[in-house]
Amino acid sequence: MKKVLLLLLVIFTISANAQQKINENWADWANFKKYAEQNKSVPPKSKAERRVVFLGNSIFEGWLRSRPEFFAGKPYYDRGISGQTTPQMLLRFYDDVVALNPDVLVLKCGINDIAQNTGPYDQEKTLNNIKAIAQLARANKIKTILCSVLPASDFKWRPGLEPGDKVISLNAAIKQFAEENDFYYLDLYSSVVDDNKGMKKEYASDGVHPTVEGYKVLEPLVEDAIRRVKK
Repeated sequence: MKKVLLLLLVIFTISANAQQKINENWADWANFKKYAEQNKSVPPKSKAERRVVFLGNSIFEGWLRSRPEFFAGKPYYDRGISGQTTPQMLLRFYDDVVALNPDVLVLKCGINDIAQNTGPYDQEKTLNNIKAIAQLARANKIKTILCSVLPASDFKWRPGLEPGDKVISLNAAIKQFAEENDFYYLDLYSSVVDDNKGMKKEYASDGVHPTVEGYKVLEPLVEDAIRRVKK
């Protein structure tokens, strides 16, 4: 009897530890901790404030680092995480967006899905994640700007995937969803694309991530979109 109880105790302990590890991996995978402390320090929104959250990947994370003056003095909260895909953003959407009580969400994602950062690329699944984020934002009375994916003709960290046409196809699907469901679609792609379905060299030295000059091209387009959806 003692041996049976001991065996059950061992099994229970192993199972509990395994479950804890699964939960930790799940949280780490979405990277909830990235902005956890910053989110806690976000002040209550003032009556006149029109708060904007930028949800995305390294292109948004790098924006704040490369062009801090764009965000300075504005109620803009950058919640980009390098390398992230749409399912990761969907998981952290409440913590990093809804909980901040924004008026506007600027969503730009999808390129890392195409790069297969977290698994094989399936356009329908990526689009469904984008739809879910937009619909959750609407349910929380947050106006959403759906940005196009920026052009890329190749990925230095995963060459040979030929993303050019995949980006075009995903952008067309995002635009169609936006038009059919009254979301604001922001075409950033056309302003920086070159003749090879990639980004112009002066706007992205590595073909994917904007340079300072690249961000300067995108900024007025985003600002105009924010003004429009606020009306």
